[in-house]
Amino acid sequence: MTVDAPDDTRTRILRAALDLFAEHGYQRTSLRQIGERLRLTKAAILYHFPAKEHLLAALVEPLLADLEALLDRAGGLPAERARRVVLEGWVDTMLAHRRPLGMLFHDIALITRGDTYHRLMGIAMRANDLIAGPDAGRRERVRAVQAVAACSDPVVFFTDVPDEVLRADMLDGMHRLLDGVPPSGAGAPADGGASRGRRRPGRPRAMSPEQVETARRMHAEGSHSADEIAAALGVSRATVYRHLDAASAQ
Repeated sequence: MTVDAPDDTRTRILRAALDLFAEHGYQRTSLRQIGERLRLTKAAILYHFPAKEHLLAALVEPLLADLEALLDRAGGLPAERARRVVLEGWVDTMLAHRRPLGMLFHDIALITRGDTYHRLMGIAMRANDLIAGPDAGRRERVRAVQAVAACSDPVVFFTDVPDEVLRADMLDGMHRLLDGVPPSGAGAPADGGASRGRRRPGRPRAMSPEQVETARRMHAEGSHSADEIAAALGVSRATVYRHLDAASAQ
């Protein structure tokens, strides 16, 4: 009989635990159920993970480690470059860890215990500082916190949206938040009122470079209609056609 190496068994336990946590929730999943799925005894599970909390910590560890590595990488860059690296890297990291992130969202109380919570809060605060930039005021810091949420929450709420489409939408939303103009009614316009009477915002007339690339790729695959592409990207069908026509003319 072939015996699994310790690391192989540990990986199998983690994979089964993640599947069961996603199906039933952390609280309603027992070590016995994990063992039964793998045909292992509870003692075999405890050999690798002395308590169920250790399973949770191990499942979250790759996500936290990747975020910390991202922030370490961005920390030595100029402020504007650091902000862009953190924003894009955060989205990519969240998408790479969609399943553990979804598990945390459904059992969010789990991370309020122990070192995991403090570590996660430290990561979020570092990201906020890098996105806001040095000498940021209150408004810039508020927007930085909003941007971090925009880098995470859609991954949980739009589980049926493909990675590439969701990535383009998330980056577009963040850049609109951080680089765009205040929404109507947020305060007096800088031109003293000259902007009154302008077209009210609706579906954007233009797409970000990421959205354009996604639209062209979806169209080239031949499995999405213009209406489906427009709905996925949050723009009008005319906007999609305009960019596709421009691509054809090149």
